[in-house]
Amino acid sequence: MEKTAFGELTGEQVCFQLILHSGNARSKVIQSLREYRAGSVQKAEELLVQAEEDLRQSHDIHFQMIQKEAGGEKNDFSLLLMHAEDHLMSTLTMKELVCELLGIFKEKNL
Repeated sequence: MEKTAFGELTGEQVCFQLILHSGNARSKVIQSLREYRAGSVQKAEELLVQAEEDLRQSHDIHFQMIQKEAGGEKNDFSLLLMHAEDHLMSTLTMKELVCELLGIFKEKNL
């Protein structure tokens, strides 16, 4: 996956990129759990790898925002930015939880 060129995006586009990539990751994390439940362990693991790539894209954008602000350029705070941040953080939490659950399920042969 190609790295998003942060400098070419408006503030709103940056937020939507965060939402897009974290939303894609969230969908893959949930689908991973469903695939595991249906007995497709390999597909579940593949989806988690794909979700991690989407999260890497979000993290890259987020990190660039932090670097920009650390360099003295303030980010405009908006409800859209707050939503994008919330989306990213909840997806990261969800991914960690699903990974732990799948580990438990594998240990218990569920």
